[in-house]
Amino acid sequence: MRKLIVFLVLLGILLAVLDRVAVAGVEKEVARQIAARYDLSSPPTVKVEGIPFLTQAVSGRYEEIRVHIGEMTTSDGAKLSRIDAVLHGVNAPLMDLIQNSATADVRADKVTGTIVISRETLDARAPRGLKLHGNGDNSLTVTGNLTVAGLSVPVSARMKIQIVPGGVRLTPSDVNGVRVPDAAKTLGFTVPIKDLPLNLRIQSVRTTSEGLVVQGLGRDVPLRA
Repeated sequence: MRKLIVFLVLLGILLAVLDRVAVAGVEKEVARQIAARYDLSSPPTVKVEGIPFLTQAVSGRYEEIRVHIGEMTTSDGAKLSRIDAVLHGVNAPLMDLIQNSATADVRADKVTGTIVISRETLDARAPRGLKLHGNGDNSLTVTGNLTVAGLSVPVSARMKIQIVPGGVRLTPSDVNGVRVPDAAKTLGFTVPIKDLPLNLRIQSVRTTSEGLVVQGLGRDVPLRA
């Protein structure tokens, strides 16, 4: 009986070690594929959720994988401060990863993500001479000097945030200071965001001291480059 107990304890330790080794391998491979797909300067942080992991590995399906990506720039020139995403229902057959990871079709049924668009990107898109300030809700305030009829005049306005095809549109409301002709055209601008990572599509937007926080959703997302 004592030998059996010792054997079971050792078996349990062995399985726990194998579990951790296997999860580290999958995390490394997912990170490698994401880094290659989006040409990242450094691999993202990847964490496979769920214990025991081996059960998921054998089935080739991982219910939840968390991914953190640092700074990156989209093809539209938008600088993203960070991306925090959760991959749901990731299909990655274990033998494919072991035998030929370079061609393994690793994809997620669904991806939810939070993306921070940097204040630098917003200021770069704003009309010349204007700066943006976050209000902590679904709006921004723009302040600065605007050239009207050849004169530089101070102006401020509350900016509404709208999701538009291919990006986010900021339009003025409650303009303070001098009367600005065609304020929507003069003060408004669009931040193009057509190519978010992990096939994320914008669902909602809010402001933060860092810029804009975008909530995104993607479905049937391939991870391999």
